[in-house]
Amino acid sequence: MVSQLSRLDRPSSPRHLHVIDGQIQVFTCAYRSFFTDVMAQALRSAGQGTPVLIVQFLKGGIAQGPEHPVQLSQRLDWLRCNLPRCVDTPQLEDGEVAALQSLWAHTQAVVRQGRYALVVLDELSLAIKFGVVDAEELVDFLQQRPSHVDVVLTGPEMPSAVVQVADQVTELRRIVRF
Repeated sequence: MVSQLSRLDRPSSPRHLHVIDGQIQVFTCAYRSFFTDVMAQALRSAGQGTPVLIVQFLKGGIAQGPEHPVQLSQRLDWLRCNLPRCVDTPQLEDGEVAALQSLWAHTQAVVRQGRYALVVLDELSLAIKFGVVDAEELVDFLQQRPSHVDVVLTGPEMPSAVVQVADQVTELRRIVRF
């Protein structure tokens, strides 16, 4: 017995696709280094075929920058700022500020192109706190991004203006048990 599949010829009709709006998710915590859950979400999404961009604003030390993204898979691009060190204080040299602002401008440009469906902006709240990224500019960016793009923002002390536009806010806390 032989089976054969054949396509039925149907009159062409316009396809009505329902596009789901992307969400803005905020993960905030009083301490740093809680990135594991967000990374797991990004890796899972990339593994399922979703184009993902991870941008770590305050991590440096590997001379990367927008010109040299790391591709962890066909669907996951990872950027770090072109800094000689990881930033942990607001005392920044002019070259460091320029590198951070260049990464922010690059991030905005590629998100507007719609290349990615999930964008993770790690420690962006600290870049705002350190005066490198303007909170109002970030809110405008979030509101004007392509409608299908999910954005995940991480960092301590997330500005209230960002929290107000978020669809989901997760605050992680340590629970001390005796």
